Amino acid sequence: MKDLVRRARKARDRRNWTEACDAFKAALDAANVPPAMKVDRTELDRGVFNPSEIAGELGLCELELRKYRDAAEHLTWSLEQDWALPSHLQERFLIGQRKAAFRVAELVLSVDPPDAEVFIDGRPIGRTARTYKLFLEPGRHMVRARAPGREDGFQAFNGEPGDKEEISMKLSGPAVSSAKDVPKVPKSASAPSVGRPPQASNPWASWPGTLRITGIAAATAGVSIGAILIIRAGTLDDDLTARRNRLLGESSSSSSTCWRAPPNSPCAELARLQDARNLSGRAGVAMAITGGVVGAVTAASFITDFSFLGLSPARDRIHVTPVATRDEVGAHIEGLW
Repeated sequence: MKDLVRRARKARDRRNWTEACDAFKAALDAANVPPAMKVDRTELDRGVFNPSEIAGELGLCELELRKYRDAAEHLTWSLEQDWALPSHLQERFLIGQRKAAFRVAELVLSVDPPDAEVFIDGRPIGRTARTYKLFLEPGRHMVRARAPGREDGFQAFNGEPGDKEEISMKLSGPAVSSAKDVPKVPKSASAPSVGRPPQASNPWASWPGTLRITGIAAATAGVSIGAILIIRAGTLDDDLTARRNRLLGESSSSSSTCWRAPPNSPCAELARLQDARNLSGRAGVAMAITGGVVGAVTAASFITDFSFLGLSPARDRIHVTPVATRDEVGAHIEGLW
């Protein structure tokens, strides 16, 4: 570890930040002090290592490399052990920590029970505690906590650079999360056995899913047929234009040529083409609009809560929240898969 620190300091003095960062990180790993662990004063007094100084120097190198989140974490952890740092290092690390924290979002997370497993954007933190102090890249983040015998907790937030977000999550329970947690049912009971889903007694129990499938099919068919009819109307319009130009070119008169034309005349054929074009175009537009309306209604059904009908527990649904900020417009979806 001493060789690693010596090499890291030489690279830092040459402003070779990448080499210095790698060497300081290797030295910190060799010290075998996780970020959540406190420095042992007895080890420090014996001069075995000073992980606080190594973590602070690593954070300053990461700051130069614009790894702001890692820099904020290492510098913050180093300053929490300020008793192990001389005053000049405390001042350097504090300035660096403020610069790094200004570029990232800070999250103070409290979880009950403290042994719950915590995930940030689907990735586990890797340790358990009652309170976490985390630094995240700016943007939208999802926090999930889970513990045996309790319902999973979800919390989303939008982290802005330099902001500090405080979240408290208390997992309620008990929750049935798997088949092995389901209480055993006597064979004599009328309820179905575990492992085979019960048959719905209400014939309308599955109607939302059926209507959604039907709505998707109807919307697709309506838009497709409407597009075909509109294309056909365009083809008829081209044919009509060509025939009209040919007829008017051969005739010495203008629009009066087709006035009260007999049924078997070229003018009557033009009238039939015009009627067919108008009918096809109007029908195509109507079908396309109808398909779009059905599609919109079907899409809206996915964010509708049917729990008031007693069809499914409310906690099993997917939450869809519209998001409109200065930089983005969209939908934020959260739930349990």
